[in-house]
Amino acid sequence: MILEMKVPSPGESITEVEIATWLVKDGDYVEKDQAIAEVDSDKATLELPAEVAGIITLKAEEGDAVKVGQVVCLIDTDAAKPDGAAPAAAPKAEEKKEEPKKEEPKAAPAPAAAPAATYATGTPSPAAKKILDEKNIDPATVSGTGKGGRVTKDDAVNAKASMGTPTGGSRGSERSKLSMLRRKVAERLVSAKNETAMLTTFNEVNMTPINNVRNEYKDAFKAKHAGVGLGYMSFFTKAVTRALKLFPDVNSMIEGDYKVAYDFADISIAVSGPKGLMVPVVRNAETLSFRGIEAEIKRLALRARDGQITVDDMTGGTFTITNGGVFGSMLSTPIINPPQSGILGMHNIIERPIAVNGKVEIHPMMYVALSYDHRIIDGRESVGFLVAVKEALENPVELLMDNNPKKALEL
Repeated sequence: MILEMKVPSPGESITEVEIATWLVKDGDYVEKDQAIAEVDSDKATLELPAEVAGIITLKAEEGDAVKVGQVVCLIDTDAAKPDGAAPAAAPKAEEKKEEPKKEEPKAAPAPAAAPAATYATGTPSPAAKKILDEKNIDPATVSGTGKGGRVTKDDAVNAKASMGTPTGGSRGSERSKLSMLRRKVAERLVSAKNETAMLTTFNEVNMTPINNVRNEYKDAFKAKHAGVGLGYMSFFTKAVTRALKLFPDVNSMIEGDYKVAYDFADISIAVSGPKGLMVPVVRNAETLSFRGIEAEIKRLALRARDGQITVDDMTGGTFTITNGGVFGSMLSTPIINPPQSGILGMHNIIERPIAVNGKVEIHPMMYVALSYDHRIIDGRESVGFLVAVKEALENPVELLMDNNPKKALEL
């Protein structure tokens, strides 16, 4: 029996996928549920498992765009599973062969002597010199074809100014098609720039209070919560969900002529995966504890790293946090993740001198940036939101932990 394998629907509204990589070859025997291909949709990369066991015949090439429901391979279920390779036969003893007599190496012919340079070599004729001067070309860089290497008028006319001496380094290039996911990301980013009134406001955060809390409790936190670390993201997520309650316009979106406001905070967290930047969503982050946020971010990051992230994992966020600081970024203007109206950019932490109570002190400082859609968020809300985030991060014990860090960290 020949089974036609068709492309399953990877999610609502997705009508087309692209064959990213075949994990098997034409004619291979595949087992049921064996991953046979990776397919790219405009939202994620998914594995395509074999529906039955048998010999596979591929019907699409890598890079082909195929419709949902289209046949991409055939599996012959009646084909017998091939036996393992037979053991190699013992090598036969080689017969002794008479070694050919080695010939004495012949002396290499002496290289021909280079023609001796003369007083005329590289010397331009008067007419040639005038032309070279007008072209601002050094006569020494021109090969003469006249008698004794003299630079003739024709040599000067045909000479061109040097654009640099080739060094022999590689000058290769490679052309490869962008994945469907990367193309969709590019399309969405251009759309965000063209269709939103995007502005960015900046502030800076003194990270000393958060560092003090982490230094005091991170070891106990990790020991208590089965290896889940106490990172910066839980503090930032907590600060963001608090600020979204104070400034709900930042947690809203535009749909045509309407504003859609949400009473929950689904926070998209940008993480780096093998296929590029992914933004899985931490659902109802406003209800989660520090442990809950860190555990969920770790789970989603591992799924992204292992290529197991799904469309559902990345759909429906209401606000995004991105951390360019892990790559060394000091300051940037993050781009909105449509249809959301705001995104918070974190950056690297650098010790800088700041004024504290009239004195100069050295503190670990981080620049933060809020990009927002000015069509729906005014300056008062955007600046107020970012100031609220800053206040919470600089006073985490009172504003994020209700003055009880042990209880907030579930220790």
